[in-house]
Amino acid sequence: MNDLDPHLLVVDDDERIRSLLKKFLMRNGFLVSTARDAAHARRVLAGLEFDLIVLDVMMPGEDGMALTRALRETLQTPILLLTAKGETDNRIEGLEAGADDYLPKPFEPKELLLRINAILRRMPDTSAADTAPKVLSLGVIRYDMERGEMWQGDDLVRLTATEVQLMKIFAAQPGVALSRAKLVEELGRDRGKRRNARSMFKSPACAARSRAIRNSRNTCKPCAARAICWPRTDLAPPAEPGR
Repeated sequence: MNDLDPHLLVVDDDERIRSLLKKFLMRNGFLVSTARDAAHARRVLAGLEFDLIVLDVMMPGEDGMALTRALRETLQTPILLLTAKGETDNRIEGLEAGADDYLPKPFEPKELLLRINAILRRMPDTSAADTAPKVLSLGVIRYDMERGEMWQGDDLVRLTATEVQLMKIFAAQPGVALSRAKLVEELGRDRGKRRNARSMFKSPACAARSRAIRNSRNTCKPCAARAICWPRTDLAPPAEPGR
């Protein structure tokens, strides 16, 4: 686990249970989102990542077992099933569906907490360096973080020394808007570097590159402060040069 509070998704068709679980888990240091049924859970999962899913089995429509099987086709997030059926066959069915643990109702809140923490302790540390994205992408523009190279389609974009330093700053904070003043500060206190940075922002090459980025998909809209930012990360492995 990373240093952030684990984010849990609680899926239960009973509003009272959802509310009680959310309050209890938040008091014990978790971030908690909720969903009222399988369809709602799918919409939430499409936009957010979670460290663990607490899923009720007995729901109208698509039940917890069916949702677990479907999620396991594409998702590795651990799942803890909650159900009023505590027979051995039901527990085996839940585990075979892909659940990481199975807790029969009624249960003590402390037991739920212990089981959640036990599951999270078994999960690998996703903050490890080898899981970090290697390429930042925006449309046809991509920046290879390991090689320090920028590509526009199949063409290598030649970067000045100052541009290389700027790209290192952008790559270290993907998705974060950085003001010109902040960039100049990051580049160093040397006056020559500050002049080079300001000149680069006004150069024809930079303007062309900025237009290419702005015209690409998913570009960040410039804010009122004329901030500069690099887009969201692309988790695909680095493409071979020239391909």
